[in-house]
Amino acid sequence: MTGGNRRAARSAVALAGAVTAAVLATGCGIRTTSVPVDAGAAPSRVPCSMSAQDVTTQALQGIPVQIYLVCSSQLVTVDRTVRVGDAKSDRIRLAQTLLEELERKLSADERRAGFTTAVPAGLRIGPARSGDRQGTLRLSEQPEDLPAEALAQIVCTYAESKTLAPQGTVVLAGPGTYAPRGYVCTAETKARPKAVPTPAAQPKA
Repeated sequence: MTGGNRRAARSAVALAGAVTAAVLATGCGIRTTSVPVDAGAAPSRVPCSMSAQDVTTQALQGIPVQIYLVCSSQLVTVDRTVRVGDAKSDRIRLAQTLLEELERKLSADERRAGFTTAVPAGLRIGPARSGDRQGTLRLSEQPEDLPAEALAQIVCTYAESKTLAPQGTVVLAGPGTYAPRGYVCTAETKARPKAVPTPAAQPKA
């Protein structure tokens, strides 16, 4: 066999080997590529919960309370602490204290856990007026003018307190002349806070 024929034979064998390797790779369901593939980072999971260590550290700093924040488009309870000694016995002070907790800047741990708040800063609570329904709390803004999520946060946070909602109904009004309205915190309110919180049935005269 001449040198040219030997070289041709070796080339044919090499080509056959390459074709065989490609067929085997395809048969195994593997597609070869010369381009690096970046599938991106693995999707992150929002836990919507605080670690036990964070909760314990907060509990040592004052009176424990619970508020509702927004996480993953739902309302989720978060443990906070307050330093107002008699807040639990004074309705207005308690309501204002909880409102300020809803308004204040979230901690780094809460932000990392995915929590946010829709309650605007500067919102205040005032006492009921003469002729108001019993248990009325008057906000410095009309409740219906607040973002739906903010109103849901306020209603569900207040509904957890027997002092503020002894019958499970949170009665709110604004600075104007509109009559107070009662709201209840339902499972639907917690699951869909962007919907207006459920109005409570009007008490019988």
